[in-house]
Amino acid sequence: MLRKLYDRTMALSAHRHALWVLAAVSFAESSVFPIPPDVLLIPMVLAARGSAWRIALVCTVASVLGGLAGYGIGYFLFEAVGRPIVDFYGLGNQFAQFQARYNEWGAWIVFVAGFSPIPYKIFTIASGVTVLDPWVFVFASAISRGARFFLVAALLWYFGEPIRAFIEKYLGWLTALFVVLLFVGFALVRFVL
Repeated sequence: MLRKLYDRTMALSAHRHALWVLAAVSFAESSVFPIPPDVLLIPMVLAARGSAWRIALVCTVASVLGGLAGYGIGYFLFEAVGRPIVDFYGLGNQFAQFQARYNEWGAWIVFVAGFSPIPYKIFTIASGVTVLDPWVFVFASAISRGARFFLVAALLWYFGEPIRAFIEKYLGWLTALFVVLLFVGFALVRFVL
């Protein structure tokens, strides 16, 4: 079943509308969606290595725009929309303390969150709630998200077929590792912050 899903994702990654789907996933992941865009970015670059930089750019721009949507949720809709998302991650009680210190280190926090496996949407919403300077937010987001997505694209572009063969050979193990890293990111948000 996992192999069929992988093969289907690889086939779809070469579809003429794949960039739009990647943009939608990247946008949504930065504000509300729990799955990172890497699940599409990786097969898309592997399927079209010559377009690696364009794919990474679309992923970056859409992610930053989605981050601004998350910022808007925090700024305009925190009580109605943002608080339930924060509560979903178990941060309701610690959020008030977090707000007080956030703006002091906001640019660095956004930068680290944008590059790490920690769910980025928490920090986009927090930036809106704490009214972090929007230009600082956009700059930190663009640098960190761009660094992350362009690094993935560069590695896949450079290593290409050997990476694809490695992924196909160890698909089960890599999927398990991905799931573990995803849960570690959620756990970091819930128990460390």
